[in-house]
Amino acid sequence: MTEELAKNNIQVATLAGGCFWCIEGAYNSIQGIEKAISGYMGGETTTPTYEEVCKGTTGHAEVVQIHFDSTVISYRQLLEIFFSLHNPTHLNHQGNDVGTQYRSEIFTHNDEQVDVAKDILAEINENNTFDKPTVTNISPAVTFYAAEDYHQAYFKNNPENQYCQAVVSPKLAKFKKTFVEKLK
Repeated sequence: MTEELAKNNIQVATLAGGCFWCIEGAYNSIQGIEKAISGYMGGETTTPTYEEVCKGTTGHAEVVQIHFDSTVISYRQLLEIFFSLHNPTHLNHQGNDVGTQYRSEIFTHNDEQVDVAKDILAEINENNTFDKPTVTNISPAVTFYAAEDYHQAYFKNNPENQYCQAVVSPKLAKFKKTFVEKLK
């Protein structure tokens, strides 16, 4: 994290929870989020493209990198939202999206994030929050590759898209009801 971000209480979180259109749309509507960027992380190739990642051969996950004001929203709160946006018990798929690029993974940027991620995963599993144990990985953040421009704010810019209507819109509507006090 750069000194400039730290000076302004801005931290970075990177989360993979299936299709990045759903995750990015939710985080960009929350107070304290400076920006949420759709992209790729965790693979072997450099400068991956959407088409390459969709083939499942690069090792990258679809992720959202979130720049957030830690005085407004905590990293733990970001993770609580994350676990409400996807099913962390499904290995390498969310809904009809199947492949390692749709895995559930928390890419941590510092030791504090590792501790918070481990704690919340342990709580979720101990409390049987889901009907099965989570399969969410916790991994150190590596190079983030921003997705192509047309993926940024995709739901906002393409609300009539068939996938957005069938998948993203209902998921975001449920999210907004649950986290109404956190919305911008």
